[in-house]
Amino acid sequence: MIVEIDGIDKEILRFLMEDARKPILQIANKIGISGAAIHQRLRKLEQSGVISGSKFVVNHKVLGYNTMAFVGVYLDKAARNLEAVKELKKIPEVLECHYTTGNWSILIKIICRDNQHLMNLLNTKIQTIEGVSRTETFISLDQQIDRQIQL
Repeated sequence: MIVEIDGIDKEILRFLMEDARKPILQIANKIGISGAAIHQRLRKLEQSGVISGSKFVVNHKVLGYNTMAFVGVYLDKAARNLEAVKELKKIPEVLECHYTTGNWSILIKIICRDNQHLMNLLNTKIQTIEGVSRTETFISLDQQIDRQIQL
């Protein structure tokens, strides 16, 4: 289902995507509508599924996780996907997991302290999952774009 949003909804979302902690009354004053109207629109956007909560962004580098990698996971059988994903969920360093078309069955995004940590993770946790026949790893040297959909 595609949800239509108007210009006011887009303005509200732009403010909140920039800073989810921005006070509602501050947004209301900038847009020129009441705080109650903002709350109603946010409730409508949540109920329609356009937005689903808010979250803090943790700077992984400050915590010592300096290596980000994307790993293409080859499965010996497509039917093993659910089992493999269940096991990948148990690995805290796995940030994202995508069921893909193309060469890999699964593409995951992982974060590690360094290359040694990455190698250990690949050898002892990811490649030992039943059904994983092999992996292909790409280390991210620098994340040059990080954004959400433009409204």
